[in-house]
Amino acid sequence: MASIRSLHTTPTAAPVTAKAAPKVAPAADPTGAPETARPINLLADLLETKVAATSRRIDIDPERVQKGLGQLVLTLVKLLHVLLERQAIRRMDSGDLSDDEIEQVGLTLMRQTEEIDRLRRLFDLEEEDLNLDLGPLGKLF
Repeated sequence: MASIRSLHTTPTAAPVTAKAAPKVAPAADPTGAPETARPINLLADLLETKVAATSRRIDIDPERVQKGLGQLVLTLVKLLHVLLERQAIRRMDSGDLSDDEIEQVGLTLMRQTEEIDRLRRLFDLEEEDLNLDLGPLGKLF
């Protein structure tokens, strides 16, 4: 019968060593750049290709960019104007405003409307250009 000591001991084995994978020489870089620069060169080439392709697709005409930015800003201003009108109507209906305040709010909203229309014409935009299509929600205004 084996002793307890012999059951709990393991025979000593030679240390296990992992075999190293054979070293493969990296492919030579045609530009002669050091091996550490190769990923950077590949990234730069890829980026240059993508930028060249993108510049052909993006219309960066300054006049169109200015008109598009004007359309976006005027749409936001018009949205705020509509919200202010609705708030003014709610306050008038609830009796929160005096007759003088109602007159002042009305004049201010009329001036805002005139200024929005003036800027819309300046950017050569139609009223419909400020009405965003929100997909399944419908039009903004």
